[in-house]
Amino acid sequence: MKRVLLLLPTTGYRNNDFVAAARKLGVEIVAGANYCHRLAPSWGLPPIMALHFDQPEQAADSVLREIGGTLDGVLAVDDSGVELAALLSERLGLPGNPAHAVRRVRDKLAFRRLLQEREFLCPEFHHLPTGADPRKLVPDLKFPVVVKARRLSGSRGVIRADDSEELLRAVNRVRAIQSRADRDAQELGLIIEDFIPGWEYALEGTLERGELTTLALFDKPDPLDGPYFEETLYVTPSRLPGALQERIHREVARACGVAGLAAGPVHAEVRVNEHGIWLLEIAARSIGGLCGRVLTHSLGMSLEELILRPLVGKPVARPLALAREGGSAGVMMVPIPRRGIYHGLEGLAAAQSVPGVTGVTITAEPGQIVAPPPDGASYLGFIFARALIPADAETALRIAHRSLNFDIRPEYPAVDARRAPH
Repeated sequence: MKRVLLLLPTTGYRNNDFVAAARKLGVEIVAGANYCHRLAPSWGLPPIMALHFDQPEQAADSVLREIGGTLDGVLAVDDSGVELAALLSERLGLPGNPAHAVRRVRDKLAFRRLLQEREFLCPEFHHLPTGADPRKLVPDLKFPVVVKARRLSGSRGVIRADDSEELLRAVNRVRAIQSRADRDAQELGLIIEDFIPGWEYALEGTLERGELTTLALFDKPDPLDGPYFEETLYVTPSRLPGALQERIHREVARACGVAGLAAGPVHAEVRVNEHGIWLLEIAARSIGGLCGRVLTHSLGMSLEELILRPLVGKPVARPLALAREGGSAGVMMVPIPRRGIYHGLEGLAAAQSVPGVTGVTITAEPGQIVAPPPDGASYLGFIFARALIPADAETALRIAHRSLNFDIRPEYPAVDARRAPH
């Protein structure tokens, strides 16, 4: 039996999907998680190793001490574990990406420097060290700009600023977000870059021996112009002209090559405008949330199974051919309208009955504190749709979303001054 170490994040949407895919393939799972094993869901797994994903060197030492027997692969379920997975693959001599390559693409500043050096389209950018006064950069900036935390994902810690006053507020807020979310915040500082106008697209692919296969190119029909950048709709196949889709594939493939990525899943975000294709990010992982489920029909299997297969010697013959069949599909990451405590919803049955909607999964739990970007990196749930053409899939998602009414209440109820104790 093949044996794979799965690195499971605390709040991972896809832990169950990866566990199910491994079981379908008859794979023995060794589980590592970035939380105490006593608090971890069991998933019917053997005891889970508690690891600090954000301290990959120490975590790798812990894994090598604790695992018994050999491993055939190491796989991180989301962004938080990709560096640890790469480091372990290197130390164990398993297929995977070099740790330095994964580290480079996770760091927005290092990735921008790489793009600039290799003459990709790249916005002007500046590094703002911790404690430095952002007002000193103002003479060199072309507003609007975007302030970004260096290693956070899911639009967390990303704010647009249109003038110097907004810049100062954005820097203070992003610094606070990064300091809570990244152990190395003090050493990292922030990145400030020119805002790139245009429409966004996401490429989902896999790498094998450095060769990129595009599984899907997603349109993002909602404009992402800020001040915050919460993603909502993904629809595939893209409505872009075929020649432009091929150019996006080539740009992402070239960037993977110069970054040193060679194996496993790839999720890339790009913007397209009259100047060309701008790479926003490339991640050595698959698409986040439950969005991968939108590809199950076109791939003929779950995305998680497709990712696991090469690790256990069961590669898929022609995933690209599979991905081009089967009409159109879309997913909505249900946005969080405001910060507060989620209590429930109305309209679920109405949303599920919309023609074209294939599923509505609510992932928020009653009593959970929810927050939209730039502070939060989660969603209320996911809506899935299928249709003959992308426009119809998009319409079904929007109608279903309008059917839902979420009950989100303030964390601290307002006090009636007339009844307050004196």
